[in-house]
Amino acid sequence: QVQLVESGGGLVQAGDSLRLFCAASGRTFSAYTMGWFRQAPGKAREFVIGISASGAGTYYADSVKGRFTISRDNAKNTVYLQMNSLKPEDTAVYYCAAAGRFGDTRRESYNYWGQGTQVTVSS
Repeated sequence: QVQLVESGGGLVQAGDSLRLFCAASGRTFSAYTMGWFRQAPGKAREFVIGISASGAGTYYADSVKGRFTISRDNAKNTVYLQMNSLKPEDTAVYYCAAAGRFGDTRRESYNYWGQGTQVTVSS
């Protein structure tokens, strides 16, 4: 079992940067592919970016290519989402997810979820 807690969300202006954090409990964190998803009002939850268990591999949605990066510190059981050049369309609740299948962007490929953190980007 893994518990995930996101933090770092907030209100920023277009073009700003923001860093999200996902703190995980459990001794098996380092064995899991981790990912970030987001859900805007009235829309389905969508994949944003993922990272392999070791941190050596990443994959991401085209909409965030070149702007968002993901990293992890297995010693601290933490995953980071660095978001640069934010746009109003990035506004959403961002969710951390664990135990996914690397390269798979489907929501159902991940077994554990956090409660989410709100990111709002004003124009």
